Amino acid sequence: MAMPMRRTLGALHRAICSSLKNAETSLDVQHPIPLYLPVRTKKRYFIPPAVGLKGKRQENPEAKARAAGIVFRQQYFERPINIACTAGIFDPYIPPEGDARLSTLSKEGLKQRTEQIRQSAASQLAIRKIKEHDSVFTTKDFAEKAQEIFIEAHHALTQFNKEKLHSLVTERCYPEMTRGNRYKTIRWRFVESLEPPRVVHARCPDMVSKGNLYGQVTVRMHSKQTLAIYDRFGRLMLGSEEQPKDVLEYLVIERHLINPYGRWRLHGKIVPSWAPAKDPIIKVTLYSKHLSFSKKKAEVQGALPVKC
Repeated sequence: MAMPMRRTLGALHRAICSSLKNAETSLDVQHPIPLYLPVRTKKRYFIPPAVGLKGKRQENPEAKARAAGIVFRQQYFERPINIACTAGIFDPYIPPEGDARLSTLSKEGLKQRTEQIRQSAASQLAIRKIKEHDSVFTTKDFAEKAQEIFIEAHHALTQFNKEKLHSLVTERCYPEMTRGNRYKTIRWRFVESLEPPRVVHARCPDMVSKGNLYGQVTVRMHSKQTLAIYDRFGRLMLGSEEQPKDVLEYLVIERHLINPYGRWRLHGKIVPSWAPAKDPIIKVTLYSKHLSFSKKKAEVQGALPVKC
C-alpha cells in the first residue's frame, strides 16, 4: 500500500516541476543572483592545540616573539599604598621594665625617670612640628582625647559599626582589630582609669616626599577594663564580664598633618617584651561537653561524690 502511494506522489512531483520549468521558459523569467553577506560568528576563547605538539618541547614565547620582531611589554609588579596613614610605627617607644609597679621614690624608678627625660628631646622637637600644623594641640588635653578615641573605637567594634570604626582607627589598625571577629560576640567595658593618661612619646615622620608629614603620639593609659568573647554558639572563649582587670597600654595615635581635614585616629599599640602572656582561649568541643554531662549524671546517681 505504501509503495504505490510513494510512486504516485513521485510522479505528481515530477509533473509539477516540468510544468513550472515550461512556464518559466515561455515567460522568460530571470531569477536574482544570490547575495552572500559575511556574518561574524561567536569568538572562540579556547583554541584547541595542534595535533602532535604534546611530546615536543615548548619554546619560550618571549624569545619567539623577539625573533618575529614583536616587542613584549614589560610587566611591573606594583603594590598600591595608602597615603592617609603610614604602614607602621616609626621609632616606637620602648616602655621601661616594671612600669606602673616601680615607685619614682625608689632607686630604680628614679633611674628610669631620668632616662625618660634624656630621651624626651626628640619628642619635644616632634611636638613643635605637630603644633605648627595643629595649633590646638597640647599634651595634657591630647591624652584625654586619645582615651576617648580608644573607648569610642572599642564600643564601635563591639557593635560592629564599620563606618564609625573607620573614622576612629587608621587603615592599618582596622584589619588588626577586626581580624577573626566574625561570628563572635564581644563584650567590652571601660570601668575606670587608675592613672591619668599622659603623652610619653612623639614622632613626626615623613613618607613618599619630604614635606608629607605624619604625627605619631604615644599615650600611656593605665585603666581597669572587662572583656568577654563568645563564639557563635554563645560559649565563653575568653575573659569574663564580671571580673575587671588592670590593663596597662601604650596607644599610638596618628594624624596626616598636611591634610587639612585629617583627624587623630588610633594607629596601633606597643606591647613591651616584658608584658605577661595573654590568657589562653577556652575551646569547648563536643567531646568535652559529653564528658561534663556524663560526670554530672554520675554525681546525680550517686556514683561520684558531689563537690561542695
